[in-house]
Amino acid sequence: MSVSIRVAGPEDEAAVREVLEDSYPALMAPAYDPGLLARAMPLMLRPHPRLLAAGTYFLAEEDGQPIGCGGWSLERPGEDAVEPGLAHIRHFAVRTGWAGRGVGRALYARCEQAARAAGATRLEVQSSLNGEPFYAALGFVRIGPIDVPMAPKLDFPSILMEREI
Repeated sequence: MSVSIRVAGPEDEAAVREVLEDSYPALMAPAYDPGLLARAMPLMLRPHPRLLAAGTYFLAEEDGQPIGCGGWSLERPGEDAVEPGLAHIRHFAVRTGWAGRGVGRALYARCEQAARAAGATRLEVQSSLNGEPFYAALGFVRIGPIDVPMAPKLDFPSILMEREI
């Protein structure tokens, strides 16, 4: 296994989409109502152009094939708000065949290192329901349930989590 992690850019949109399309529908299915997923997936499977352009989003590859992605930002998801010392983990996904093999943990480590270098002292994540055990294993603490607004009349049940770094 020769997994590498690199900064993703706008030119990696198709590779990121490929990972999201493989990961999210399969891994989220046990945790969410199928009707909700049907409405939310078209929005969730789109790579965020601003994240891809920020230099804070990463792509994990094995032999040049995309197997995972994830990043961070100083801006709160969906806003331009920045709180001193706080960074946000964003849009993590790992291909289903790679789940549980350390790819997500390696992506997280790159994000934590970069966020710390940018002055962050704590991280926050709006975790999907199925992602909570992953983030808990990384040391995140559950703050509580939240609804993430995705579109008019479409809120996505999630868990707000946080950790010091």
